[in-house]
Amino acid sequence: MMTAAFNEDKAKKPLSMHPQKFALWLFLVTVIMIFASLTSYYIVKKAEGNWHDFDLPNYFWVNTAVIIISSATMHWAYLSAKKDKFQMLKMALLITTILGIAFLIGQYFCWTDLYERGIKLSGNVSGSILFLLSGLHWCHLIGGVIFLIVVFGKSLSFNIHAKNLVALEMCATYWHFLGGLWVYLFVFLLVNR
Repeated sequence: MMTAAFNEDKAKKPLSMHPQKFALWLFLVTVIMIFASLTSYYIVKKAEGNWHDFDLPNYFWVNTAVIIISSATMHWAYLSAKKDKFQMLKMALLITTILGIAFLIGQYFCWTDLYERGIKLSGNVSGSILFLLSGLHWCHLIGGVIFLIVVFGKSLSFNIHAKNLVALEMCATYWHFLGGLWVYLFVFLLVNR
């Protein structure tokens, strides 16, 4: 009898998610589908032959470290906001933003290195796909940096705090997603050169 009452209470409680968070998750699913199709295309084109093998730029390694560190600083920002440590929140968001910009600049150096080695957007499909994968991620990261700047602005006016975390949680989700996506792409490219 007590179990039935417990199950009734549990059944009445609907699952809910903030509508903006739900929209973000739908967007992330579409991004996953895009990159899954592009990496599948990469594998198919490589299997067809006429593939130019080349080493990835060393800047890819540096960028991977930068994005992993930025994910840690984003988590630091989240933990600081939960405890209403406003100075630490601002510092962590600022460092994450700077690291995001450093990643964007690092990608430019990657592309310059590739171009100087004769690997271009036009030409052999192996270079084209590499530019497409890294360039598409770069575009998404620009959106992430803009999101970080907006959230940092909100933190300056104390609109991010323990009782108002939606914007920061969404930003953190997107930023961690971008970090995970880059690590996936980097490992994929290392394994499938």
